Amino acid sequence: MRLGVLDIGSNTGHLLVVDAHGGAAPLPAYSHKERLRLAEHLDADGAVSTSGVDALTDFVASAIEVAEEKGCEEMLGFATSAIRDSANSDEVLQHVQDATGVAIAVLSGEDEARLTFLAVRRWFGWSAGRLAVFDIGGGSLEIAAGSDEAPDVAWSMPLGAARLARQWFGSGSADEGVVRELRKQIRADIARDAGHLLRNGAPDRAAATSKTFRSLARICGAAPSSEGPLVPRSLGLADLSRWIPKLVAMSLDELRELPGVSASRAHQIVPGALVAEACMDIFDLPELEICPWALREGVILERLDQLSVLG
Repeated sequence: MRLGVLDIGSNTGHLLVVDAHGGAAPLPAYSHKERLRLAEHLDADGAVSTSGVDALTDFVASAIEVAEEKGCEEMLGFATSAIRDSANSDEVLQHVQDATGVAIAVLSGEDEARLTFLAVRRWFGWSAGRLAVFDIGGGSLEIAAGSDEAPDVAWSMPLGAARLARQWFGSGSADEGVVRELRKQIRADIARDAGHLLRNGAPDRAAATSKTFRSLARICGAAPSSEGPLVPRSLGLADLSRWIPKLVAMSLDELRELPGVSASRAHQIVPGALVAEACMDIFDLPELEICPWALREGVILERLDQLSVLG
């Protein structure tokens, strides 16, 4: 069947059209996305601004048209941290539904971590053993680990790259004093719950997903996306630690010129790098393998599993 997966993230709205059936990998057929930057469209009270609501509504309306044109039988819509944590999330989603007819589900941080873990488990398979998964989004950091398809532990923290960029750097470059304070805060936040994962021992394999990790891996020398998803990619802690001082010293224009960095996310690279380094250091992981599948694939796989049970 052909599914449309509508992902309302903190940075981007993304409709992924896939051909999918049980027992096979979801095959991407078409991609339609737009920069929404909802994590940066929050007012002083933590509510999504009128301009943010309008941009989201317009995108969902355009996504419906694309899904219909591409022959989607079903559309799965979900939102993550930016909507989940906003002060007016119910009003925003009701406005979108009234205007477009689309009901968007809000994933909890734990569900986001769980579904991402499912996707990574299916990608690497059972040979991965006990698996740890890290995902830096725009609004939050998700961590999950386990030996089965469902993780033993899964949790979320408000350490997304866009959120930290907005809170700590505003629209300017990183100041060394601010970076030092942010680094300390990130590490304290992650270490507070590190025992969730560590009490069951070191993972046999550790992986990372999504744009921030992919960009950092590319900066550190991983193969470009043009070489396809089957090329092994990884992010080494030593390489990342060498790069962070260079990233802090760069202007936004210089960051935009780095391989794998999109212009709209250049301001998020430094906070994203600090979160990635902290994860690897605190959990004693010298390297993270980059997985091309993430939350969207997890949503698709779970839906296929449900249809298999029903049918």
